[in-house]
Amino acid sequence: MSEKKRVVVGMSGGVDSSVAALLLKEQGYDVVGLFMNNWKETDDNGCCTAEEDYGDVRRVCAKLEIPYYSVDFSDEYMERVFSYFLDEYKKGRTPNPDVLCNREIKFGPFKDYAAELNADYIATGHYCGISHEGGVHRLLKAADQNKDQTYFLNQLSQKQLENVLFPLAGMQKSEVRTVAERYGLNTAEKKDSTGICFIGERKFREFLMKYIPAREGEIRTYDGRVLGKHFGLMYYTIGQRKGLDIGGQRGDEGRWFVIEKDIPNNILYVAHGSEDKLYSDGLYMDSFNFIPFAPKEKDFRCTAKFRYRQSEQGVTVHILSDEERAACGHAIRVDFDEKQRAITEGQYCVLYGKEDCLGGGVIEKAIKND
Repeated sequence: MSEKKRVVVGMSGGVDSSVAALLLKEQGYDVVGLFMNNWKETDDNGCCTAEEDYGDVRRVCAKLEIPYYSVDFSDEYMERVFSYFLDEYKKGRTPNPDVLCNREIKFGPFKDYAAELNADYIATGHYCGISHEGGVHRLLKAADQNKDQTYFLNQLSQKQLENVLFPLAGMQKSEVRTVAERYGLNTAEKKDSTGICFIGERKFREFLMKYIPAREGEIRTYDGRVLGKHFGLMYYTIGQRKGLDIGGQRGDEGRWFVIEKDIPNNILYVAHGSEDKLYSDGLYMDSFNFIPFAPKEKDFRCTAKFRYRQSEQGVTVHILSDEERAACGHAIRVDFDEKQRAITEGQYCVLYGKEDCLGGGVIEKAIKND
């Protein structure tokens, strides 16, 4: 390329973003690494994981001979992501902060800061692809379907997807590690990050208690039996079996699992035996971010995921009329081809075409026809 285009790469200190930077440099781009510090507290072991990760970024950038910077977005993260995360848990819902983190930080303030560094493009180590044909930006599935991360990018707008590169689109995870090893990158064998976006792995109950007071309540069955006490509805998810601490009950068969969280009355409902009560026929959403734009049809067929690492499921989507919205209180209904287990309020329903992600919306309510 005659005049090098500048790419600012979001570098986390992990192997994926390290290899993304390496590949872009090999392709002839002027590559700049940018590390985001979005959380100021230490982890459960008293370690500042951001410092450790930034150390890995420095070593990778030195190896690649590219400049690097660090930027603090912790205030933006607290205001735009973590406050929403806490609000949702206070409501007894189960949010997905990684989705919001991408929309509000990685493709928000990060992209703005990259512009100040005279970036022509930004890039990340996400496993997904992108098409920019005709000025329309489509979010494409990754070659590695086991690692495909389009689910976490379902809320991105056309503006946010503009001038974005995803270098790992055509690679398998195993290939990424092989490339890192071949070039002697210190992140080649580093464990993948898990847990809450930018916060990491935590003892979840203890972590939430620091921010939200626990409110105990009764654990009941639908027939009115009181089986014990819960620690707070925010600590439980639909379908959960572990950590209920109600033990065996006389005459009962099978393990207990959560079937409903009654928020107004602070009651956790459980059942055992058959899981029929966990299955739903559809769901409602109040809003939806379409990528690249909303379809002309009000009813259409596609596939969907209701949680990450789930296989795509056949669905029919209905964009409801004003009359229908007034009747049910929601804007979009998704009908499942087959019943789905443990549909969870606060998580995302993400729609897919044959090759691309069509966008997503927050699940407001599960539909059970039985």
